[in-house]
Amino acid sequence: MIEVNLDVMMARRRMSLNELSERVGITVANLSILKNNKAKAVRFSTLDAICRELNCAPGDILEYREEN
Repeated sequence: MIEVNLDVMMARRRMSLNELSERVGITVANLSILKNNKAKAVRFSTLDAICRELNCAPGDILEYREEN
């Protein structure tokens, strides 16, 4: 299972969902879906934009965990 740690990185950068949405050009609703682990997929261009704005690597946002 892939877990999205977007909320952790946003907190570390002290950036709100609204601010990230504006910077990345993605709706708050779509970022919220990603942040809450409800997304089924993410585009590389989206991941690239998020990483650029949060100054992080994809591995800081996406984490693999084995399902129990």
